[in-house]
Amino acid sequence: MLDYDGTLAPFHREREKATFYPGVREVLEQIMKSDNSRIIIISGRVIANLIPLLGLSNLPEIWGSHGWERREQDGSYSIMPASESHLKGLADADLLIGKMNFENYREEKPRSIALHWRGKSEEEITAIREFARIELNRIAADYGLDLDYFDGGVELRVPGKNKGDVVTAIIEESPPNSFFAYLGDDLTDEDAFEAIADHGLGVLVRPERRPTKAKLHLLPPKELLGFLDKWNQATRNGGYQD
Repeated sequence: MLDYDGTLAPFHREREKATFYPGVREVLEQIMKSDNSRIIIISGRVIANLIPLLGLSNLPEIWGSHGWERREQDGSYSIMPASESHLKGLADADLLIGKMNFENYREEKPRSIALHWRGKSEEEITAIREFARIELNRIAADYGLDLDYFDGGVELRVPGKNKGDVVTAIIEESPPNSFFAYLGDDLTDEDAFEAIADHGLGVLVRPERRPTKAKLHLLPPKELLGFLDKWNQATRNGGYQD
């Protein structure tokens, strides 16, 4: 199970240009040819926006919008329902973002709205933080939404789904005695690290260390590629060995 931004791909101030670290696409293609390994990408991005960045000859299973969307490997798509009240809160936030001229920082998703400040000036970052602290916090309280900060922005979300829920669902639907790994970099990946703790390996992938529930820390891209290469070798040898 693999996060995308910051894990498989370095961050880019233009999010539509955030592509895989060199070598990652090729090794994932090899792993996906195996009959005894399953790749699942779990991202905060909208699935439709993520697919063009992957450039894979065959798409793996993808969960988007922190688990609200699911695209299975056969192409079937589903999205979890949300209440009218929660959706009204997001709509009100969207209108307010427009009034404050924050459209250039906005990423709209089926069940959330994110404001990104990566690569922006200190003045811009301060303005977005203050808007989130006052206005988005108010909307979150009025409509029962969650307001979460991530590495490079803030997100107003419908509650009830996170990456840990996705990990739990995948574990529950997998064959007995399966081995699981989750690779992620951000605070939003901590739910996944917690969910996988008793079932497999949580791997923090980022240039610097931070407090985490993951069991292993890898430096991208070299150590990430080394991990994926070993995974690929294990699939060729009939399963996980070491």
